[in-house]
Formats: sequence, C-alpha cells, structure tokens
Amino acid sequence: MDRLTTTAAGTLFGIHGEPAHERIVLATDAPTGLQAVIAVYSTARGPAFGGCRYWQYASDHEAYNDALRLSQGMAFKNALADLPFGGGKAVILRKPDALDRTAMFKAFGRLVQSLDGIYLTAEDVGTTADDMRAVQSETRYVSGIPRSGDVYGGNPSPRTAYGVFIGLQAAVDSALGRKSLDGVSVALQGLGSVGWDLCERLHQAGAQLIVSDIDATRTARAAQMFGARVVEIAQIAGVEADVFAPCALGGSITAEVAAHCRFKVIAGGANNQLMSLAEGDVLHQRGIFYAPDFLVNAGGIISCVREYLGSAEEASVLAEVAQIGPRVFELAGRVSATGVAPARAAVAWAREKMVAA
Repeated sequence: MDRLTTTAAGTLFGIHGEPAHERIVLATDAPTGLQAVIAVYSTARGPAFGGCRYWQYASDHEAYNDALRLSQGMAFKNALADLPFGGGKAVILRKPDALDRTAMFKAFGRLVQSLDGIYLTAEDVGTTADDMRAVQSETRYVSGIPRSGDVYGGNPSPRTAYGVFIGLQAAVDSALGRKSLDGVSVALQGLGSVGWDLCERLHQAGAQLIVSDIDATRTARAAQMFGARVVEIAQIAGVEADVFAPCALGGSITAEVAAHCRFKVIAGGANNQLMSLAEGDVLHQRGIFYAPDFLVNAGGIISCVREYLGSAEEASVLAEVAQIGPRVFELAGRVSATGVAPARAAVAWAREKMVAA
C-alpha cells in the first residue's frame, strides 16, 4: 500500500477476560491523516463483516476499546442472524482539523484491501454512502453502496430501524403480553438515521413517544410530527416509560441506570448498550426484559451482506430481517428455561452458533 504504515497487534490482545481477538490492525497514513483500528474478533463463520465508524474520541485508547467491543458484538450479531460471516469492525479517529475526506477514505480502502478479504466493511456511525464509494474505489471488500436502477444496495439504516421495530414489538409481546404497540410508551434516545426511522414506525403503530437528541431541531420536529414529549439527554434514561429504545452511541445502560431505571423493556438500535454483562444481570433481577442490541439491530448487516453477495431484493431482505421477531421470542424462551439474564443467554447462544460453524 502506497505510504500506508500498518501494525498488527496479534492474537494476544482483546477484551479483558474474553477470548483474544484473531487480529487487531492499527494503521496510519500521514498524507491523508488516516488513523484507523480494524478489529477482527472471529472468522469462525467466515470473513469478518462489520461497519466502519468515523468518530471523535476522547483518547486513542477509547477508540481502540470501542473497536474491540464493536467487533465482538458484530460476531455475535452475524451468528444470531445466521449469516455466513464472522465479526469485525473498523474505527477511524475523527480529528478537528479539516481533511480531504475522500482521500482519507481511499486510504482506508487500501488498508481494507491489504487484508485480502479477512475483513469486509460498510457504513456505520459517522460514515456515509459517499465514503463507501471512496472505499470502493480501492477495494471490493465493501458494501452499502447505492446502485443505479433497481439493483439492491445503499444505506442500510432503514433496514436496521425495521429490525429494531420488529424486535421491540416482539419484546413487548413477550415481556408484557401486549400484541399491539398502541398506547405503549417508548423513551427513544437518539434521532439519527436509525432513531428517526424507528420513531416514525412507532408513531404509526400508536406508541406514545418521549425523545431526546443532541440536535434540538430534530426533537422539535419529532414533537411537531409525532406529538413526542422532549426531554434533555441527561434525563431520558430516568423517565418512566414501558420501553427504553437507546439509538445513540453505546454505554447508555450504566450501573446507575440499570439499578434505578423505570422501564419494563429495553430494545434499541445502539451498539453495546450495556456497560457490561453485569448491568444486564441487574436488569434481569429487577424484572426488566433487555433485548440485546446485537440481536435486534441486525437488519443493517443483513442488508449489507445480501447486497455484497448479490443475492437479494428489498422484499426478501425485509423478510429475512423480520426473523428478528421470532429470535426474540426464542431468546425469551431460553431465559425462561434457564433463568439466565437475556444478555448472557444471547451471548451463549451466539457462541453456540460460532462453535458449530
């Protein structure tokens, strides 16, 4: 790769107390300012498939840890969705200085290409279809590319939101015995592309919405269009509602939130909602049903996989995404049979599928 410096961290590193990642790659490209981490957690089911996040982190260490956790979540997500891929994730550190974004993502594309298909990338938080086009100019190991005509492809966010909606419905049915979302109160955190689409679907289903977002124009629009009650970001996890739907960044279920929140169900689009499995245990002990993020937000990766394999059209992809609902019911059955908290039960289920592969 032209002027791209790459360092592989090896297989001895990973999340503390967890099996080591198969590969962790750190890369920089001075001419474009690229600073990237690619974490490959597992290729047991096939090449590692997961999006590329472009975000400004408080430290390099924080970015590194995010890549590790996200890649593990992708391995679980792909396994539970029965996709023929393992789990990986890329993180590009966003800097405040103005950069040639296209050139940087081309450099990232060269990095992906250098891994010879071990890792496949796609859109994630902070990246766009144009970014993926730049990546595509340097590698074929990329998905989420808008196509001309009726060819399937493009932004996977609507399929992610659809899957979260289906999963949330199933969680409410399973935990609360309510077949309809009409009148169900939902506190929705984050009105980005997934959160907004989910908000629309919940409103159409008759849910009563409480929303928060860093962008006041989005919350004002949600109030106007959906009759949503707007609260501050710091307040959303503390409101009283039937359902909490985290759709911003991860880590929203802290020890404090797990111990004191006033929800009955948690199901949202954000990755890594729990700070750790311990928070999931607390939720379970308090009778709160947590539908793990890597189970319910798999719609986007299903979309990207089917686009990459050239094996789908919109209707068939949506039908596959809709299987998230039955999987939520199956998880609830496992929880009922074993008494294990949903988060731990889902991890064990995913590992079963990874070992079987």
